Amino acid sequence: MFRGKFVAGLRRAFGSGKLSFHGDLKGLSNQRLFREFVRSLYRTDWVVYSKKPFRGPEHVLQYLARYTHRVAISSHRLLAFNDGRVTFRWKDYAHGNKQKTMTLSGDEFLRRFLIHVLPRGFVRIRFFGFLSRRKRARLLSICRTLVGALPRERADAAPDIPRLFVCPCCGGAMTIIQRFTSPGLRLGASRSGLNDSS
Repeated sequence: MFRGKFVAGLRRAFGSGKLSFHGDLKGLSNQRLFREFVRSLYRTDWVVYSKKPFRGPEHVLQYLARYTHRVAISSHRLLAFNDGRVTFRWKDYAHGNKQKTMTLSGDEFLRRFLIHVLPRGFVRIRFFGFLSRRKRARLLSICRTLVGALPRERADAAPDIPRLFVCPCCGGAMTIIQRFTSPGLRLGASRSGLNDSS
C-alpha cells in the first residue's frame, strides 16, 4: 500500500511539473523514461520501516540541533581505540539522558560517522546565514539590536541601530512585530473569503 501511494504521488508530482531531475537522473524528465522507471518500482518488494512520530515541535528541534551545529561526535567522547575497535561515550536520550559507553569495530564506527556527514553543497548552520564568517560581525549586532540585547563587545555603549530600524519620530529602536509576505497575504485573503461564505 505504501509503495502504491508513494508511486501515485510521484506520478502526480511529475504530471504537475513539480519534479526536477539533475545529473545522472536527467533522462527521467522524458515522459516515456519516467513511466518506465515508475513501472520498475513495482518489480521490487519495499520494506517500510516507520518510527513513532516525534512528541512535538520542541522534540524535533532538540533532535535536529544535535546534528546541525556540530559534528556527529566530538573528540572528548572517544575513549579508546584498541585492536581495531573504537570505544566511545554516548547519551541515552530514551532513558533519562544517561551516559553509556559503546564499543564498535572501526569499520562500523566509520560507517555510522559517515551517515552524519553532510552531502556536498550543504553547510552546517554555524557557517550559514547570519552566522556565516563573512557577515557574522555585522549581522549579529543587528540581531542583538532586534532582540533588545546590547552587543557583547560593547555592553556599556549604546547599541548600533541600523537606520532601517530607527523610529523617525523619537529616534528609538523599532521592533519588527510582523512581516507581510505576498503568499501570507494571499493565504489570509483566501481564509477570510472562506469565513465570509460560511
